[in-house]
Amino acid sequence: MFYLQHNLPWFERVARFGAGVGGGVAIAYLGLSGWQAWAAGAGAVTLAGTALVGVCPACALLGRKLEKRA
Repeated sequence: MFYLQHNLPWFERVARFGAGVGGGVAIAYLGLSGWQAWAAGAGAVTLAGTALVGVCPACALLGRKLEKRA
């Protein structure tokens, strides 16, 4: 079984999800089209997806780990 260790604290997960939803709303509100809409949409989906899963692959590549409280 493939297991990913969470590397995002709860406050960063909330901020990422808010930024992802805000990006999606901005796309609709600003009426972006073409490659700009695709790029902004990909960024918004990535932010919201990493927030929901709790794992950021880029942070994992850099060795970031979530501190465990004793």
